[in-house]
Amino acid sequence: MTPPRGEGLWRPASGCGPRCLPHATVPDVCALRRVGRLLGVLGMLLTGAALAALLPLLPAADRRAALRAWARATLRVLGVRLVVRGRPPRRRALLVANHVSWLDILAVFAVSPARMLAKREVRSWPVVGVLAAAAGTVFVDRSRPRALPTTVARVADALRAGHPVTVFPEGTTWCGAPSGCRPTHGFRPAMFEAAVVAGAPVVPLGIGYRHAGDASTLPAFLGEETLWASLRRVLAARDLTVTVTVAAALHPADGADRRLLARAAEAAIHPAPPRRFPVPLVSPVPSLVDLAA
Repeated sequence: MTPPRGEGLWRPASGCGPRCLPHATVPDVCALRRVGRLLGVLGMLLTGAALAALLPLLPAADRRAALRAWARATLRVLGVRLVVRGRPPRRRALLVANHVSWLDILAVFAVSPARMLAKREVRSWPVVGVLAAAAGTVFVDRSRPRALPTTVARVADALRAGHPVTVFPEGTTWCGAPSGCRPTHGFRPAMFEAAVVAGAPVVPLGIGYRHAGDASTLPAFLGEETLWASLRRVLAARDLTVTVTVAAALHPADGADRRLLARAAEAAIHPAPPRRFPVPLVSPVPSLVDLAA
């Protein structure tokens, strides 16, 4: 089978499309409420622009607190309720999450602000790109595969310096669990090498959305769809919830196989039948059961 256009080791494609999205329905909230939310979002973007100018001047702890407060306030303005399960890491870690929507970035910032790995195009997004750059985002040029080792090294350097880094190792967005549509190759292993060489833990973050109490693909941002189309669905939704589940940390041993580490992290987010790993991934500490076969 010919892979979807753009699919490959460097340009993953999920295969998800409009069929994964909920059928068009009457908006849950009135037009006045939708306009109010949109104006609120514009206000938060302006606040974010001001915050971007201040972030480089703030100590690390204050920078993370400011980003967390801004992200949580933006979610509230959008009418999205945040639920956190588990304890976010307080120290450096490679945070790896499944990827459903542009809302994922706000959700991660609201739970555990960290430097992010993002495609180069994000740098040119109005306000968001400036804020991402100010927060120390590592931008990757996906048109230059030879730049991958350099990008991995930059992520490893950030981890060594004590900074948490967030990566979406699926490389693209997908509909989410309700539809069963998943990226073809699952978690890409390259960035897990940064955690191995830096001796940093890997913390899986599971992101899921519910609309009116039921698992939903409503916030998904897919394929050729415009950001505005996805945003309109969110602005019109009542009782939209994003849940971030923080799984137990994975502690890679020296020389751990990044592919096995990626599979273990993916299994923590997308549970599958138990499987045995041929080599150990964690240091032999009795209390660590993160990667139990």
